[in-house]
Amino acid sequence: MNIPLDRDKPMALPRQIQAHLERLIHERLLTPGTKLPATRELARQLGVNRGTVALAYEELVATGWARAHVGQGTFVAERPASGAVPAPPVATPVALDWSGLFSRSAQILGADDERSRAVTPIPSSGAVVSFAGGMPDSGLFPTDAFRRVLNQVIREEGPSLLQYYPAGGYPPLRRYLSTYLLRFGIEARPEEILIVNGSQQGFDLIARTLIDPGDFVAIEQPTYPRAMQVFRSFGAQLLSVPWGETGPRAEVFERLLERHAPKLFYCQPSAHNPTGLAVAPETARRLLEVAARHQVPIIEDGFDGSLFYGDSPTLPLKAVDRGGVVVYIGTFSKILFPGLRLGWLVGPPQILERLQAAKQLADLHTSAMIQAAVHRFCERKLLDRHATRVATEYARRRSLLLTALRRRMPAEVTWTEPQGGFSLLLTLPSGMDAGTLLQQAIERGVAFTPGAPFFVDGGGQRTLRLSFSSVAAGRIDEGIRRLAETIKAARARLRGRERIERAVVPVV
Repeated sequence: MNIPLDRDKPMALPRQIQAHLERLIHERLLTPGTKLPATRELARQLGVNRGTVALAYEELVATGWARAHVGQGTFVAERPASGAVPAPPVATPVALDWSGLFSRSAQILGADDERSRAVTPIPSSGAVVSFAGGMPDSGLFPTDAFRRVLNQVIREEGPSLLQYYPAGGYPPLRRYLSTYLLRFGIEARPEEILIVNGSQQGFDLIARTLIDPGDFVAIEQPTYPRAMQVFRSFGAQLLSVPWGETGPRAEVFERLLERHAPKLFYCQPSAHNPTGLAVAPETARRLLEVAARHQVPIIEDGFDGSLFYGDSPTLPLKAVDRGGVVVYIGTFSKILFPGLRLGWLVGPPQILERLQAAKQLADLHTSAMIQAAVHRFCERKLLDRHATRVATEYARRRSLLLTALRRRMPAEVTWTEPQGGFSLLLTLPSGMDAGTLLQQAIERGVAFTPGAPFFVDGGGQRTLRLSFSSVAAGRIDEGIRRLAETIKAARARLRGRERIERAVVPVV
């Protein structure tokens, strides 16, 4: 423990030690029940005799800040006794003013922080049905099966996996992914796959490798807010390509490429977040054709093809990319455990080599232990079994959500019908604002994610995202009933105000 002592002060050393410990207890840095260091040990650390520390401890006990047990030591009291004197203020040096030291990137992230808070999940509880999650249901996680393979990997490969490891990733996992991606139409040799710490690191490495301050980046609208944050933090100017009925509008995309020459185009062609929609094959073909002609790479944020609703999953853009235009970002976070932070990038050798160099500079490598455990889990077909089970459950929850919306929502409300993923986008009646509606909804026991943070240009106030993946099936209809009542009540208030405004006759 570091207690600064000043032997030139008129305050005695025991009192200085006592005052410092009182402050730590007062500020809850030393919590009730914490055992204080032995007097001999603290005396040695501070360079004083043991009696000095013992005297300080006796005063702490006498004033109610601590309690002593013979043979056990001195402990922070559960609460200061009623007669305890408040800890004296301690003079502190002038604090460093950090505000003027932040980089431009950090300032941009700070400015985006308020928008990003709107997509922070509100967990379901006994009182609130939350459609704000957008994440897998942790109740479906195969934790016991994963624990067993992790223990096996530690026993068999622990010494090598706990060392520094090549930045590219665990070779058996890269080989497995090469085969795994084939089922979704993506042909990638192991050396064309880079293991990263989740898709978020993928965005970061791509931005580091391709974007300079002031560059334009084309991005779908609506889109994933964290992707916007990463690109903006590197100084990019975002150009929105709105989603139409079949995906990002190719004609708008081409006009942007002609006028601004963006460095890249970011999109989520399957299981789009927040709508759950997928790009139609003809639109995919046109996007690839335009990108190749203008020499602009497409960054495809992929969603595991196992989680689709319909006859067959939508092919990723990477599966039909013949010109090496697409860099594909994949992850197990949506189908396995988000906390593993395990993802991968697939791209041509020229870009992958630079991405790997950026990865090595950022964090050397992703945990080889986690990679090996995931590989063992997949190799034993445990992922396939788990994927089949959760896909069936998520499809059931999606169906219940759509049924509840059709049954309970007023006619002016519309929504998308997800073809994959965990969410849909609902549009409120004219004149309503989802951000304003949220607090009213929470008061009625239901939560959602306002749609505005998903829009590049500040639009989307009338939209909100409903995520069904982490809502128990038995609570979905009740949650939508509460949301519908909230919308109807807000709409009634809005119409009442409109009638009053129309009835007011201006004074001449």
